[in-house]
Amino acid sequence: MKSYLKLMCGVFAMLFVFSGCNPSAPAENVSEPSPVTPVQVTTVRDSSLSEFIAFSAVSAYLEKSYVKANINGYIQNAQAIVGKQVGSHQLLFSLITKEAKSIGNSVNKLDAGFKFSGISDIRADQAGTIILVNHQKGDYVQDGEALAVISNRNSLVFLLDLPYEYNQLINQNRSLEVLLPDGSKMTGTVSGTMPSVDSLAQTQRYVLKVTASKDIPEGLIAKVKLTKVNHAQAQVLPKSAVLSNETEDEFWVMKLINDSTAVKINVKKGIENEHTIEVLEPKFSKTDRIITAGNYGIADTAKVKIQK
Repeated sequence: MKSYLKLMCGVFAMLFVFSGCNPSAPAENVSEPSPVTPVQVTTVRDSSLSEFIAFSAVSAYLEKSYVKANINGYIQNAQAIVGKQVGSHQLLFSLITKEAKSIGNSVNKLDAGFKFSGISDIRADQAGTIILVNHQKGDYVQDGEALAVISNRNSLVFLLDLPYEYNQLINQNRSLEVLLPDGSKMTGTVSGTMPSVDSLAQTQRYVLKVTASKDIPEGLIAKVKLTKVNHAQAQVLPKSAVLSNETEDEFWVMKLINDSTAVKINVKKGIENEHTIEVLEPKFSKTDRIITAGNYGIADTAKVKIQK
């Protein structure tokens, strides 16, 4: 019996040894290869970058000329039409006195040498656009009565109501860009300032003189940009290169330390525009490679592959 038990123990020991030497058993402690992310890279460059504040400005014609009657009489001829462009000294109205209208050419028939018509021509004092016509042909008017109003096309300005907290910016922006709703641009200069502030809005009115190559209607709302900050030599990167957390209080870039490894570098962001962001700190070398595509969501010290 004892010999039988010894035999069985020997058999089980041999089976255990052979099972441990089975080559088909799975290997242990074998690490999987790290994933490789395809990326695109760029380098920093120097560029001029500015930060703007936009405000609304309204077009206006400061000078208006009143066409007035110089005699008492009837309007015999009227060529003034609202919206019509007129030149300086262009004929607008012809007036005839009540006496001349009553007697006609009777005086001239009695004495051919006596030239009497009783007609007075009224002309425009300056070039511009007729914005108001008060009388038409056949109306009786008195001396000094307004017949029409002409806006002087050379008196076009834009009125900018600027919050008083930004009044120091005007000294830095004597020349301003005026953007019209149709996309066209004009250059304006500050020609005057109103000596009062709106008590409710706390805004001060500035007059921007512009030179228009086309007719601008009065009351048109345009955008005026004031330069707040201007950095002539800014270190910039594409917007896609700079990442941030959900609260946007931490920013970083992924920089390549070799051809296959990218590390996280925290940065301090400066001015940005539609396409680029200024990096204030740290200062990168012109040869440093920064990831612009494929950088979202990858960890620090990530394995990457540069795509052309």
